[in-house]
Order: sequence, then structure tokens, then C-alpha cells
Amino acid sequence: MKTRIIHAVAGTMVLTSLLLGIFVHQNWFYLTGFVGLNLFQSSITNWCLLGIILAKFGWNDDDGSCKC
Repeated sequence: MKTRIIHAVAGTMVLTSLLLGIFVHQNWFYLTGFVGLNLFQSSITNWCLLGIILAKFGWNDDDGSCKC
């Protein structure tokens, strides 16, 4: 469940920053790059800040795919 939340938040951030970059100001594309870089870093190190935050709030990963 925790992994699905992490993916949903990352996808929402990417889509929101893309829309903001198109319709508001192009500097919002930096947020898209930051989220992408964070996803890449997480795939290599298997560490994600949002996973740690969710664990502190009591969300447990049932399938054990994100060991944060």
C-alpha cells in the first residue's frame, strides 16, 4: 500500500508541475526534473524520504518492495 501511495504522489507531482509549467511559468519544469531525479535515485539506492515519512505515520508496506 505504501508503494502505491509513493507512486501516486510522484505521478501527481509530475503531472501538476507539467501543467503549471505549460500554463503558469516555465520554471515549474524544475519540479518535474527534481521528481524524476528523486525517482531515479530511489531506484538505485532503494531509499525514499516519502517512504520514511509514511512509515512514521503508520503505513506499512505489505509486499516489502520499498525498504525505507
